[in-house]
Amino acid sequence: MGLGISLLLYYRNKKNKEVSRNTLLWMSVLRFLSVALISFFLLDIFFKTRRNETQNPVLLLAIDNSSSMTAVADSTFVKKELLTALNNFKNNLASKFTVKTVLFGDKTSTDQNPDFSEKETDLENLVKELDNNYSGQNNGALVIVSDGIYNKGASPVYAAEKLGYPVFSVAMGDTSQIRDVAIRKINHNQVAYLGNNFPVEVLVNVKKYQGKEVTVTLNNNGVEKARQIIRVNSPDFLSTCNFTLNAAATGLVKYTARVSVLEGEKNIANNNLSFVMEVIDNREKVLLLANAPHPDVSAIKDAIVNSTSFELEYAMAPDFKKPLKPYSLVIFHGFSPSQVQLLNECRNGMIPYWIVNPVTMENLPGIRVPGGFSRSSDAEPLFDESFGLFSLSNDLKSLLKDLPAVTAPFGNYNVANNANILIRQRIGVVETENPLLVFSEMNGLKTGLFIGDGLWKWKLRDYSEHNNNALFQELISKCVQYLSVKSDKSFFRITAPKIINENEYIELGAEVYNKSYELVTDPDVTLVLTNAQDKKFNYTFSKTAGAYRLNIGLLPPGEYKYLATVKNNGEVFVKQGIIVVKEVVAEKINTVANHALLYQMANRTNGKMYYASQLKDLEAELMKSDTIKPVTYSQVSTSLLIDLKWLFWLILLLLVTEWFFRKRFFSI
Repeated sequence: MGLGISLLLYYRNKKNKEVSRNTLLWMSVLRFLSVALISFFLLDIFFKTRRNETQNPVLLLAIDNSSSMTAVADSTFVKKELLTALNNFKNNLASKFTVKTVLFGDKTSTDQNPDFSEKETDLENLVKELDNNYSGQNNGALVIVSDGIYNKGASPVYAAEKLGYPVFSVAMGDTSQIRDVAIRKINHNQVAYLGNNFPVEVLVNVKKYQGKEVTVTLNNNGVEKARQIIRVNSPDFLSTCNFTLNAAATGLVKYTARVSVLEGEKNIANNNLSFVMEVIDNREKVLLLANAPHPDVSAIKDAIVNSTSFELEYAMAPDFKKPLKPYSLVIFHGFSPSQVQLLNECRNGMIPYWIVNPVTMENLPGIRVPGGFSRSSDAEPLFDESFGLFSLSNDLKSLLKDLPAVTAPFGNYNVANNANILIRQRIGVVETENPLLVFSEMNGLKTGLFIGDGLWKWKLRDYSEHNNNALFQELISKCVQYLSVKSDKSFFRITAPKIINENEYIELGAEVYNKSYELVTDPDVTLVLTNAQDKKFNYTFSKTAGAYRLNIGLLPPGEYKYLATVKNNGEVFVKQGIIVVKEVVAEKINTVANHALLYQMANRTNGKMYYASQLKDLEAELMKSDTIKPVTYSQVSTSLLIDLKWLFWLILLLLVTEWFFRKRFFSI
């Protein structure tokens, strides 16, 4: 087409007699190229382009940011020389690796500069966070710089084996056993009842003081409440001292356990340990009604019985004939139509109830499932971050991610507007909005619903992970406590923690109601926090949709009094309370490095253990490794000829140039 049009315009055309042959030749070439290129677009020509990208292997450098790293004699080396050596280590490896630094202690972060201030060490959480955040990348190796001391979470050895790449450990600290008298742990109730006796167990560890006597005391406000003397009969002596105390006054009570300091003892920071408990003057009665024997019933029963906050009565629903009025909460397990009369008695008497694993879809509070139990599915738990009726510990939230699936009805759930979902369902990899554990309140009556079957699996998983059922008990106790506690009818309400660790952020919530008990957020809510030295700190709550929130952050250990104030419709409302911030002393209790753990992590993952003075050797090992290689990714893309923008400008240039010559030589 291009050739034909060029010949028609410029070959033996009488109009071209006055133009030189060379000029005609160039003009015909220009016309030929422009028409030919335009004609090519009709063929729908496309191109395949292959682009190769090489990615260096990722080297994960994890630095222990806990205070035990600087609790030994070489703390100056750790704070200065070690950090300089690690910076040189990263720079020297940058040619072969993409080095990513993480810090770990009681949590894992991507900060670059350690300050060795973390109050706890959780190596298991480090491994899990690395697996979650860096899986799917070309991970070459993990280098852990640590003293091997962990005081939170389970052993990281088995978790590290699942990473799929070698772990190289850089051992820090001193493994020498020193002469020491320490309180390792205190076992005590979180809650006691006024006038009752409660037990306290103090675990004492004495090293290299065989033949000596150690005095163990319990004190409250400087007054000694109990005393025991133990005789050390072995080089590594471990003993449990059992005390019985009386709850004489309500409120938060702080006790301090102390062991005597012996001659030659270097670490005396672990010779005393404090704990705080709450003394209350009433106990809620809970009734557990089961339609039939079930392992879920046993799991719920054990969780409530082990919590001293409640008095549990258990019965089979078909045989129960008593009135429900004395109970603060009724739990129906395997709720069926035969129990509707008991359910109506709860509703008429304004007695909160909790339905677990129902066998019918009728009369369920908060939700409706069309189709009922015609189909079911395995639903894994998923914590709903928007839930605000009560708070769960970070450890429990973390456990919820790993809990096994329970059996739940499959379908589209209709959730009531007044429902608050604590746990949603995850079907496979799909995160649904369907509730698994939901609470609702209608006309002042609190209700709860767990629609799954298999709570007992959660209890077993908690035990397999932590060798206890503390987190499962926390979940059940928090649910029971919320449902059984009498509703607050005041116009101004504050939710605040009573006891919290110093490494946890302190968050408070507030609600303001008008005379019609409607939530309002117009007035400002202020708070004055007073520490033990009578120093005051002023805060203002942030407003959210229907409520108020305040994040005070981290506070030093001690007792703090708060006074919250709001002025609504000309009236001033005041709420006050106490927050006890507990000192976290886990890093002070044991300062002897655990190099055996670091060796196991390295050995079981085909890595090696080095010392801080051998960083150059580790660097050489990584640089010459044949198993850690870069990965090349190929990307093939397809594009049409018409997508090439430079062709447009070329065609335009050809046409403009030809037009210029025609204007110049043909005067057209």
